Amino acid sequence: MGMNFRRFLGLGIGFATFLVVATGTRYVYGQLQKSPTQQNAVVTKNHLAQQPSTTPYQVIDEAKNPKYQVNPSQIFTSAKLPSTKVNFNSADLLTVLVNTRKYYQDYSGADPDISRKGILESQGVTVSDILKTLDFMILVLQEDISNKRPTRLQDPNFINQNFRVIKWTANNPQKPNQSKIRLTKYAVFKHAGSRKKTKQYNIPIYSLKDNNPQNKFYTKYTKQDVLSGIYEPGGKEYGKVEALAYLTREGLEEALMEGTVLINFTDGTQAYYNVDRSNEIPYVKKVAPRNQKRYWYFRKVDAIKGYGYKIDAKISIKPGVTFAGDVLNIGLGRIVILEYNKAGSKALRMGIISDTGGAFLPSLYQLDFLAGIFANKQEFNKNIRNLPEYATAYILVKK
Repeated sequence: MGMNFRRFLGLGIGFATFLVVATGTRYVYGQLQKSPTQQNAVVTKNHLAQQPSTTPYQVIDEAKNPKYQVNPSQIFTSAKLPSTKVNFNSADLLTVLVNTRKYYQDYSGADPDISRKGILESQGVTVSDILKTLDFMILVLQEDISNKRPTRLQDPNFINQNFRVIKWTANNPQKPNQSKIRLTKYAVFKHAGSRKKTKQYNIPIYSLKDNNPQNKFYTKYTKQDVLSGIYEPGGKEYGKVEALAYLTREGLEEALMEGTVLINFTDGTQAYYNVDRSNEIPYVKKVAPRNQKRYWYFRKVDAIKGYGYKIDAKISIKPGVTFAGDVLNIGLGRIVILEYNKAGSKALRMGIISDTGGAFLPSLYQLDFLAGIFANKQEFNKNIRNLPEYATAYILVKK
């Protein structure tokens, strides 16, 4: 997962947000102004376009190679949300919605992966439908926040009336009986570190000096090769990378796994670093983290970063409203609501898929929830104690 944290957009979206959602605003108000006959015609047309397909879907991996086929009708079905308030922070969700929508606006030409129809095409869902969904939700949140009222997006009746609710049943080839979505959790961790190598902080995080996309010398080396000192004085690749900071080995492993690290330096300063480019060796799910051959090179950034085809384009995300998931098969910007039991009562939580990672390509059965920024694993584990390990999942699409 690509990440890093600082207060970025906050509550003030301003004029830039207006530009992003102008098209969506016109769409929403255009629908509201139509006569009942015209509205019925639109509903009928959409209904015809939404008939589920029985055509098998070819699931692809991170390298876009076909892995296996699935029957989409066994994964997605129409549903309704239960009568429970939907939980999320309105300002944070608005920020991530706007940033994800802007990514589509700015990088659709450069990043063809986000234009993939994916498995939801079987439900008649197009990329245009996803953009309309984002636009509508942005508009609703802006209106509700500006009027200082609880947002309508927390009302399950409003959602059932305005969105197609598509239940997502897990498809896990390794666990065919799994029906609910597995919910893992990730975070940004604070770590002590040094700008210079010391006895305690002796494991570097590196940045690639060469931005030439054709020069992929670094893909020849595993994490173990890097840790053996190939970039250090006397190493065969010395001079090709820059050491950004030095951590403990535990700090490095957590930075590689979570995608972002907040380093509190021994000189009293601090900075955030996000994964930039990998050695393109796949993450192997059954291998222990320290033994993984996959390795990431970092860059200094100014916010928690999620999905993006390059470091300078990555989406700024917020904890509590962001999921990392399979953006190639499920898709970027899909709105997800999880249903689970909390303290004996039904709970609903909304978020958006605006991040990804090698562990989720492919994965039609798992999401990773960005829980927050923590000083240590103990604080992290205490925070996520009330979150489920498995949940019923729904995807929302504007009607």
